[in-house]
Amino acid sequence: MPVLNSTKNLHVVEPPTETREGVGVFEHTDHYTVFHYGRMPDLIPGKGEAICRMAVFNFAMLEKAGVQTHFRRFIAPNRMEFTLARLPEPADRPLTPASGNYLLPLQVLFRNELPSGSSVHRRLAAGELTPADVGLGAVPAVGQQLQRPLIEYATTREDVNRFIDPGEAQRLAGLDDERFHALRAITVKVNEVLTGHAAKVGLSHCDGKVEYLVTNDHELVLADSPGTPDESRLMFNGVHCGKQILRDWYVGSGNEIPVRRLIADRVPRSRWPRPAALPPEFLPVMTDLYQSLSETWTGERRWNAPDLPAATRAVVDLISR
Repeated sequence: MPVLNSTKNLHVVEPPTETREGVGVFEHTDHYTVFHYGRMPDLIPGKGEAICRMAVFNFAMLEKAGVQTHFRRFIAPNRMEFTLARLPEPADRPLTPASGNYLLPLQVLFRNELPSGSSVHRRLAAGELTPADVGLGAVPAVGQQLQRPLIEYATTREDVNRFIDPGEAQRLAGLDDERFHALRAITVKVNEVLTGHAAKVGLSHCDGKVEYLVTNDHELVLADSPGTPDESRLMFNGVHCGKQILRDWYVGSGNEIPVRRLIADRVPRSRWPRPAALPPEFLPVMTDLYQSLSETWTGERRWNAPDLPAATRAVVDLISR
């Protein structure tokens, strides 16, 4: 079944219970999502396999670095088996440190720099953040690097994810002080590993997000698909290597779907406007970009894609038309 607002399909092999973790399989599809709308009209051929192979590579790299993950095995070409936790309903009793075997209703975000498209610029302009909140003395320039990573928290079980402060994040996640501090420490380590690998292969790892589950033994375990272009903002020589390219086209062409306003106005989803399809010339360029990125990241040549300099030049040519 499709996962809400996700590019992945979820297949439940063994359902989790209150006392036992289950087993699931993620199928990475060729869909893409922007603006919290959900799946957009087009498919980008090859995207799902490219991202799945990056995720599998990252889980192996992170586990070698000592990070416990939910990954179990790769099922070629675009599926992965993982430990499946419960997804408590918001109306259930509040999560507590004694709870176990659940996916945190929370994502943890890390930011190393502030490129175009970063929500920090929008939130600063709207007065939702101050430069001090970002550890800066003045409004940052587009592309500014941060002296230390900025860690933020956001909800995941709402119509549009909402940034929240650490206190609300800890309460929502049902973690005691020790585990909440561990959550931040693990996130910092994940960021260090991914950012270090990105630099090694010539990429900038600008920002990203991660999710976690809590096992029956109350251990924090990294989940989802960290370090892929669906979860991280990766750039090569100043060119985005992911869905920011697609976001920019929708905004620049006047085809953005105003999801936040539609939700605020309580417009039923059945009455939301249908997204426009991408211009057809975008699809082969994006296929080459995702496959080139995956080959660069994993070191595994599978599709004979253009190298990343050529793939990103094609992106620049496309968006400058």
